[in-house]
Amino acid sequence: MKPESVIPVLYSEDIRKSIAYYTETLGFEESWEWDDNPTFGGVNWGDVRIFFCKQDQGNPGTWLCINVENVDEYFEFIQKRGAKILSPPDDKPWFMREMLVSDPDGHIIRFGQGIECD
Repeated sequence: MKPESVIPVLYSEDIRKSIAYYTETLGFEESWEWDDNPTFGGVNWGDVRIFFCKQDQGNPGTWLCINVENVDEYFEFIQKRGAKILSPPDDKPWFMREMLVSDPDGHIIRFGQGIECD
């Protein structure tokens, strides 16, 4: 037996606001909501899926890592859309070029790409 996928469930004070930020600002491609006044929802971007929950799941300030093909291009893309960028792309000694982005609930997303280091 092997796992098929992992989907983080992030706490969200406002499901619609979270979904709007991830789709309109961070470029996620699809979204869905549960109920008229949503208490649960999610976004998709390729194989990356994130769920949001307003109930007793999770806490603000969770960290995620999402690998992208080109972190510098992605940085330019989300910067123009008003993303809350905590640190621009930078080479790290753990063979990653990464940047940090915050969402409306204080979750931190580490967007990065693998690099070769000397």
